[in-house]
Amino acid sequence: MLVITTSVFPIYFASQAEVAGLLDGRGRPEVEFFGIRVLATSLLMYAVSAAFLIVAAVSPLLTALADFSGRKKRFMQFFCYLGALSCMSLFCFTADNLSLAVLLYIAAAVGFAGSLVLYNSYLPDIATEDYVDRLSARGFSLGYIGSAILLVGCLALVMGASKLGMDEALASRLSFLLTGLWWGGFALIPFMCLPPDRGPSGGAPATGYIFNGYRKLGSVWRDLRNDPVLKRFLLSYLFFCMGVQTVIYAATPFASVELRMPPQALITIVLILQLVGVAGASFFARLSGITDNIQALSLSVAFWAGICVAGYFVQAGWSFYLLACCIGFAMGGVQSLSRSTYAKLIPENTPDSASWFSFFDVTEKLAIVIGTSLFGFISQLTGTMRNSLLALMVFFALGLGILMTLRGRILRMRGAVLPLPAIMRGER
Repeated sequence: MLVITTSVFPIYFASQAEVAGLLDGRGRPEVEFFGIRVLATSLLMYAVSAAFLIVAAVSPLLTALADFSGRKKRFMQFFCYLGALSCMSLFCFTADNLSLAVLLYIAAAVGFAGSLVLYNSYLPDIATEDYVDRLSARGFSLGYIGSAILLVGCLALVMGASKLGMDEALASRLSFLLTGLWWGGFALIPFMCLPPDRGPSGGAPATGYIFNGYRKLGSVWRDLRNDPVLKRFLLSYLFFCMGVQTVIYAATPFASVELRMPPQALITIVLILQLVGVAGASFFARLSGITDNIQALSLSVAFWAGICVAGYFVQAGWSFYLLACCIGFAMGGVQSLSRSTYAKLIPENTPDSASWFSFFDVTEKLAIVIGTSLFGFISQLTGTMRNSLLALMVFFALGLGILMTLRGRILRMRGAVLPLPAIMRGER
């Protein structure tokens, strides 16, 4: 999915927008989306927003259905192959069908995000509390490595297009096809190794899955309302995730439009993000073991706030490469720690982990919707993405402020995070 959302697709989309030849009053490329003219970079942000709004709307229902039907793996397979097939279909993307390409881009993002909802919910099922930080970090690290390998292959394909007797446009479209095949092929490994579907729970009839799903969500919501620590953590996560995810999705368009960096440099930068992300995930996992999850997360969020300030002043060249290293390092830490901290905070031994993780994932998806929409709107309104980047500082400040209020409420004990009253009662 890295190739689609943050590297080859944004670059190729920008090139096809220029081929279309539409410019606004400031000379920036525009595209027609079903007859509506919109700034090309803003349309990409709006497409991301639309995709994650869809996932935010349906994931609570789907995860509850997965819990009650006992077919969590089946649901994950559906979304995974929806995304893979959508990626492969982008092979047909040209300047003549930009609107269709955006819809396929949205479908690919929906498939990716929908499968990730259920993927995350397996974490408490396969890891003990003293191992969950390391396993979460390892999962992100392997994901970064795998996507980096694919990206190197796509980079080699695009850069060596002339030697292979094709133009860069065809090489980019072949990258979409390769990504879909890679995605669907390697997904077979977790589908074979993860715990099998357990079948319907409690003997619920098939016709009752939908209603049971909504009832279960209501039960989880009531439990969440009675847990002030978990509720506050999710609120903090909502704010700082707005900034983190928006920067990740906007990094390539920012470098392309604001800094006029060539495609090869952009793909190299995304590769740097992935490789440095491995080190960041490992570092912050170890830091959480020395201090605790909240302190490690707070440091990561503060680091992200500094990145936004630096991004406002950055120019093409070595300074942007340095900024990319910082983004990759912070990206690995905040993503893995957020997921593992939440896994520790949800009720222990719950059989309905997918429903609990739906709240976490809906929070993330809403954060992406709000963050990317505002980023696209501010950049179109002010004429520069630098102002949008600086505006993200507000999100990080709010998230960090709420997160800091939890430092006295959550302590580290034997690798687990427990509310302070539970620790005082001697619970483990």
